[in-house]
Amino acid sequence: MLNAAIKAAKEAGKIIIKSMKNKRIIDYKSAVNILTDTDLIAEKKILSIIKRKFPKHNFYTEESLGKETVSGHLWVIDPLDGTTNFFHTFPHFCISIAHLYNGKVDLGVIYDPFRKELFHAVIGKGAFLNNKKIAVSNIEKLSDALLITGFAYERGEILKKNLRLIDKFFDMGIQGIRRTGSAALDLCYIACGRADGYWEFALKPWDHAAGSLIVTEAGGGITKINGEDYEVFSNDIIASNSRIHEQMFQILR
Repeated sequence: MLNAAIKAAKEAGKIIIKSMKNKRIIDYKSAVNILTDTDLIAEKKILSIIKRKFPKHNFYTEESLGKETVSGHLWVIDPLDGTTNFFHTFPHFCISIAHLYNGKVDLGVIYDPFRKELFHAVIGKGAFLNNKKIAVSNIEKLSDALLITGFAYERGEILKKNLRLIDKFFDMGIQGIRRTGSAALDLCYIACGRADGYWEFALKPWDHAAGSLIVTEAGGGITKINGEDYEVFSNDIIASNSRIHEQMFQILR
């Protein structure tokens, strides 16, 4: 399964990079949530590769829900995480592919085609970047941390709430906060120690399913923002190097 997921991610990545100069918006999911033709073309390529190997599996993707079967296998796929970045040629976007068995994520692949960085994890076997093992940072104090967040497409109360939380984090003297525009890559950056903690509201499963496993296999922690155990259909999450998780929770709860 890992080989199929990696092949699918890399083939979709070729499509995405090739189409950067010719992409077009074909729909608006909301006033600020765009859909490009590239999203659909990349998804079609991913599904064709994985379905060829696993025709009886279920698929749950950002652009189409897929056909239900009786299989305990579920693929959760975002063919282009960071579509707004991609459309504006801001070079920070990725393909995210997760496999779940009986509801538990056991494989995650995230590919940044611009930087040619492939993150992957298989449950119990560690997390890797371009086949080199990765680990979360060793930052112990929130005041020494670099954090990442994201903003929901809903620009009402959720946005206002997050802005208030950003202010609280800065009051703690943190080193900085980044907003990159790709939840999947945000989680990979926690996993490889480029940042120390991440939180976001109003997410979808394809935003974080693959990244959740990459974080935990790299030694990090991930929960719901209310402190409950993570699950793939969680909407709001905290991910961290584990060391600052409780400190983040105290601000976010």
